[in-house]
Order: sequence, then C-alpha cells, then structure tokens
Amino acid sequence: MNLLILRLLATRLGAAVVSLAAVSVLVFAITALLPGDAAQEQLGQAATPEAVAALRQQMGLDSPAPVRYFRWLGGVVAGQPGDSLVSKMPVATLIGRRLPNSLMLAAATALISVPVALLLGIAAAVWRGTWFDRAISVGSVAVVSVPEFLVATLAVLVFAVKLHWLPALSSMSDVYSFGQMLRAFAMPVLCLCLVIIAQMVRMTRAAVIDQLRMPYIEMVRLKGASPARTVLLHALPNAVGPIANAVALSLSYLLGGVIIIETIFNYPGIAKLMVDGVSQRDIPLVQSCAMIFCAAYLMLVTVADVFSIVSNPKLRHQ
Repeated sequence: MNLLILRLLATRLGAAVVSLAAVSVLVFAITALLPGDAAQEQLGQAATPEAVAALRQQMGLDSPAPVRYFRWLGGVVAGQPGDSLVSKMPVATLIGRRLPNSLMLAAATALISVPVALLLGIAAAVWRGTWFDRAISVGSVAVVSVPEFLVATLAVLVFAVKLHWLPALSSMSDVYSFGQMLRAFAMPVLCLCLVIIAQMVRMTRAAVIDQLRMPYIEMVRLKGASPARTVLLHALPNAVGPIANAVALSLSYLLGGVIIIETIFNYPGIAKLMVDGVSQRDIPLVQSCAMIFCAAYLMLVTVADVFSIVSNPKLRHQ
C-alpha cells in the first residue's frame, strides 16, 4: 500500500469524523426545535407554570443550549448519553434493549438482499438488451417508485388479512422457536428487501456495464476469453469499487426505511424507540437514536470509499 493510498484513506477517515461532529450539532439543534416540552408532556396541560418550571429545572432543560450540547456530547463520547426524561432510565440501557433487534433485522435483510441483488445486477449487465434485462429494469424501477409504507401496507393486506399466512405485527415477546422467529421477521424483511434489491440491482448493473464497455474488455474478448471468464476475472475485479458504493448506498437506505417498517409492524427496534421518543418529547433518547443512525450511515459511506480507493488499480500501481 503506497503513500498516496494511505493519504487518501486518512483524508476520508478525517472527513468522516468531521462530518459526524457536524451531524451532532445538527441533531442537537433540530431536536431542540421540536414543538412541545418534555416537562409539559409529563405534567399535562392542567399543570401550573411554576410546576412546569420546577420540572424543567430538575430535567436540566433550563440551561443554555451550548451548555446542554457539550454536556450531552461529552456523555455520548463517554457512552453515557444521559437519562430518559420520561422513564428516568439510562438512555444507554433503553437503546441496549432494542439495538440487537434492529441489528438482527438489518443483518437478515442484508444477507438476503445483497447476494440476490448482485446476482441479478450482474446477470442483467451480461445479458443486457435481452428480455431478462428489460424485465429486471422495469421491475426495479417499479419497486423503487413505490414508497415503503405502501409496500408494507400491501404486504399486510395480502399475507396477513387475505391469506392469513403471516402475522400483521412483528412482536418479539412471543418468539420461542426458530419457526416463530421466521414468521416475526418475514414481512419486515420482505418489505425492506424489495426496495433495497431494486436499488442495488440498478446500480450494480450500471457499474458492470461501464466495465464491460472498457477497451481492455474488448482486448480480452479478442484473445478468446469466454463470457464467464471475461466477467468474473476481468470486469468484476475492476468493478469492486463501484459495486461497493452501490451496496453501501443501498444499505444506507435501509436506515431510513427501517423507521417506517418498524413503526408499521410494531417491531421493537431502535427506530420504533426513536419514534416513541419523538411523540413523548424525550429529547436525550431521540438525540442518541438519531446519532446512531447518522454514525451508521457515515460508516457505510466511509467503508465504500475505502473499498473504492483500495480496489482502484491506478492508485495501487502509483
């Protein structure tokens, strides 16, 4: 690994850290602008102004915004982002109970969607212009055009209401066997996979087609290489960077789609926890959940950039 690659990697990692710091400011500022007040929500509309002011002081909501920001940021860095304003429990404990569920949902979605999308995208690129390519292109555009909440609603109507194959809600409290776990995960994973596969197929197809149009591929074909050898040994290694970007961008879309899916199916994940925190004006909880989503997005994008840099043959040979 040469100095140029190391310098580019250090630049990407530094940009990720700076971006995360800027995101923390935005998250704190946006949550501070949320309408309503946690003290007023707890005491109700009939509470006196004196009682609300006393509770605000007890919660630390009367401190200036810069003081509250640095206090919160220090807690986040130390792994102690404070206590929930509603349940009085540590935010880290609340997130720790829900985060494994969201990670399981994301892992199941990624394990299914990534291989399927890469296989379909590469096949569509190799057989571009055929009926298979046209079917994949039309189907992916159609699925991407449909919002997640509509996909989830249609899945509930078909598989839960009409066919009675799957439960409408994905509760993890009554899961005691592998079969019950599959039933609980089936519809959330199905809805997430549909959208992610559709996006990843289109980007993977475009990345492979760009490589197949390169002059070196024409030279490989003139030397008598078979189509499979041309794609697997020559085009794909040079398309690793663009494909990694396609995978990372598609999986980052999962972070936004999971909020809708967990809410519709009442799945006990971190996204549902954040939605509940917003409705209850539980600012520390909302801030911590938002930072987790932003950090995950930046991590995926940074990993994609690292793959693009390391897999670039021009940079490797400089």
